[in-house]
Amino acid sequence: MNPHERLALPSVEADLVSLDDLLAESVIFGDAYLDSVTTHLIRAGGKRLRPVLAVASATRGERPATRDDLLGGVALELMHLASLYHDDVMDEAEIRRNVDSVNARYGNLIAIVAGDYLMARSASIAADLGAPTASLMASTLAWLTRGQVAEVRTAFALTRSENDYYEAIEGKTAALMSSSCRMGAMTARHGARETEALAEFGRCFGMVYQMRDDVLDLTATDNQLGKPAGQDLAEGIYNLPTLFALTDPVGGDELRQLLGRPLDDDERERARKLVVATDGIERTLAAAQRFVDLAASSLEDVGGAALRSGFHSLITSLIDDLTI
Repeated sequence: MNPHERLALPSVEADLVSLDDLLAESVIFGDAYLDSVTTHLIRAGGKRLRPVLAVASATRGERPATRDDLLGGVALELMHLASLYHDDVMDEAEIRRNVDSVNARYGNLIAIVAGDYLMARSASIAADLGAPTASLMASTLAWLTRGQVAEVRTAFALTRSENDYYEAIEGKTAALMSSSCRMGAMTARHGARETEALAEFGRCFGMVYQMRDDVLDLTATDNQLGKPAGQDLAEGIYNLPTLFALTDPVGGDELRQLLGRPLDDDERERARKLVVATDGIERTLAAAQRFVDLAASSLEDVGGAALRSGFHSLITSLIDDLTI
């Protein structure tokens, strides 16, 4: 997904060039070794979805971003990057954004400490923007932690519920997206009603974004994913398509006998095929569509026709990419 292509707000794309410079500058400490660690994933690129949401929410694509608008986006991206550093340690990941993960290159201890440093820089930037933005970032970090705990708590659990799943992805993914939109509204000083509407759009966008990723984990190729397809199954993370598949009257029992423990490569592929053979993916896309509809309703209170159109195109593309 190319967010700029779907958003169709050229000024936001131009703003992100300036933001990338600020992003790299914000983590330079002056120590060559530490700087190489903290900028590792920044240099590897990425969609910069959270800054895109923040800057677009602030400017509506109608004016250039202010420095505060850009710094708000930087604060969110640094928190996101910090979470990736920590996630890769927990997952023992070796690749991130088509390069060595930080833990694979520098070791787990350095990855954890560097992630902490990125989190501290995020908090510092938010504090410089004012007490409300600092409070927003603290709340966002709490949501991230809650989501991570919710996921770990139900690892390998065949009793994981849909509510467990939604709680985990709202914390791990949707909270950052929601806070990105809220941050943009705050730096631009939009009214309270529009601020809440943008935050709700971001929450829905994050929910759909994660549900899309969970479908792709089962349906995309290893090369597209940069990891084995069905890896979540092997690691005991039973996402919504799998939860639906477990209730299938034909394949559900066989899948249940296979899951509940770590899987080797052959078992992972067998489990993946069992899930794909059910209506789990179709039901997940239907659930995602409900969040798309909620997002569309929230946009009614957002100013700027171009932004409303761009945000609607951005979220619908998440499902369109899976159904074409």
